[in-house]
Amino acid sequence: MNKLLVFLFVFSICMLDHVSGGGFRISNELKNKKRLWMRCYSKDDVLGPNIIPIGQHYENLFDINFWHTTRFMCTLRQGPNYRHYQNFTAFKLFAMADQGGLWDWRARENGIYLKKEAGEYVYNAVWMHKEYDWIY
Repeated sequence: MNKLLVFLFVFSICMLDHVSGGGFRISNELKNKKRLWMRCYSKDDVLGPNIIPIGQHYENLFDINFWHTTRFMCTLRQGPNYRHYQNFTAFKLFAMADQGGLWDWRARENGIYLKKEAGEYVYNAVWMHKEYDWIY
């Protein structure tokens, strides 16, 4: 029994080392003083709605759950009348080996761009690229 308890204790310490963090940032790079409306949610959290002024951003950093199933969905809308919008997955993990990272989203006039920032949590950085068009 004591050997089992020692094993479980050592195993739990090792597993805590493998829990990592992640997050996403949404930046407003729209023109003509357009504000950006955003609302995001996961299984456990609802963020917003928030209005992001031009040139500013919203950032959410969090710990990834043990099973690596952390996922956030977001909706963005362009001001002033908020008719142009897009719904998308702002953060998700693709495998148990995926360690998260910061998903950097930029709202621009011609679409929504993404860059996964390199660092402690990402193995391969991706250049900023257009991921979604606005829905009209």
